[in-house]
Amino acid sequence: MIDNDPAAATATQMPAPASADGDVNALWRRVVGRRSFLRSVGLAGAVALPGSALFASEAVARSGAITKGDAAILRFLAAAELIESDLWSQYNELGGVAGGNAAYIAALSNLDSDMPQYIADNTDDEISHAAFLNAYLRSRGAEPVNLDEFRTLPSSKATGARQIRRLTNLQSLDVDTSWYTRYRSGRNPDFGATFPQAVRIRHQPAIPLDDADTPPTQNQPVPPVGAQQTRMQAIANAAGFHFGYIEQGGSSLYSTMALKASSLEVLRIVVSIGGVETNHFSLWHDKAGNAVSKPLAGVVDPKTGVTFPDLNAHGGEATQTNLILPEPTQFLRKDLPACSVVRPTLDQFAGAVATIKSFTADRLFQGQSPKFFKTVMQLAREADAAQRHVTGH
Repeated sequence: MIDNDPAAATATQMPAPASADGDVNALWRRVVGRRSFLRSVGLAGAVALPGSALFASEAVARSGAITKGDAAILRFLAAAELIESDLWSQYNELGGVAGGNAAYIAALSNLDSDMPQYIADNTDDEISHAAFLNAYLRSRGAEPVNLDEFRTLPSSKATGARQIRRLTNLQSLDVDTSWYTRYRSGRNPDFGATFPQAVRIRHQPAIPLDDADTPPTQNQPVPPVGAQQTRMQAIANAAGFHFGYIEQGGSSLYSTMALKASSLEVLRIVVSIGGVETNHFSLWHDKAGNAVSKPLAGVVDPKTGVTFPDLNAHGGEATQTNLILPEPTQFLRKDLPACSVVRPTLDQFAGAVATIKSFTADRLFQGQSPKFFKTVMQLAREADAAQRHVTGH
């Protein structure tokens, strides 16, 4: 059922933006108390940039360069895609179509038999986005984004995971599932609406942690039987909701950044990649519903207590699991008819700073350094500060 915890009920996917680096560090304290994989796509072949060079504006001054604002937009999107590439690579190593953890693949396949292929394809998409955005920045005389110095987080110890350092942590997530109820509502967070959590997912792994916890060769019947099989299915169910959380955020972020682009070419880039992010979200929205409908509904993680209830049990469109297309909602002004749209699309809830704050609340960056937060927040603030100026490019 929907979590009626007052704190959860006020959570939206994109919290209000921070006003300074200290806000993010404070948020992180409240929440918590690789270089090598990119070499295959040519992103780590460039000389590592000092932190200040990530957002240097003087690089756009030469002839043919894009505006400072457009460069800031693309730099932040490149950083976001590097972050997404890192997390999706972890999912793909363990649960993709060529993944190395058979039990995790089986548990994901219980949500949909095509899940491993979709995970592999989503991973390829995000890596291609990061590679393209950095290559385009270089082609226009702007500095690309290199986050390799922040690949410091440990990998899962489960069979299938590469033992390399990571940007992101998928081993103890607080997944915001309010996107599920938001897209079934006629209200819009851009007008101040808040939404309850569909499932309360706190301190929950979304990938197997080690082979003792979840043996990689175990079978995964539906419904699961035994503590280790139930644990693995709960991990896969959490991943299903995390996939939707990540991609709906990208859908809103790209829609928001498109409004700031000055160059028609940069606008074309943002809306073209953004359309794929929305496509991803629609896919994962559908699959998440299978974790909270029969026959998988009722799974309870024996270690964290996270429960995946039957969201169809009480009827009504607020939780109906096959209702995955956005309901019409308020848009632009309250005096206009309801319209089915991506939401939110305001900086406050869907901008670059809001995205980093949301990822932080997700515990996606658990263990990262203060320098990491300072770097990505600077990129985010510059992207949010970009303003549209009509140019001839």
